[in-house]
Amino acid sequence: MITFYIKGKLEHASAFLSNLKLFAIAESLGGYESLAEHPAIMTHASVPENVRTALGISDTLIRLSVGLENEADIIQDLEQALAAAHPKKK
Repeated sequence: MITFYIKGKLEHASAFLSNLKLFAIAESLGGYESLAEHPAIMTHASVPENVRTALGISDTLIRLSVGLENEADIIQDLEQALAAAHPKKK
């Protein structure tokens, strides 16, 4: 399990998750495949925002469960999704 806050806002977290190719989006993080979750809009969506904030569950919190896929493929997927969430300005 890896939990992190992506830099930015909800739109950046959503862009990161929607650009993952190898990771499946799921509320249950148990399994052998790589899974990703956005607690603020998935598992804790019914929790009032002030309670989520007190618990550290912000709109930018991401949880990953890394599976048994090839290590290089996992790293590549994470890198490209992070780049898509924060594209470089030209």
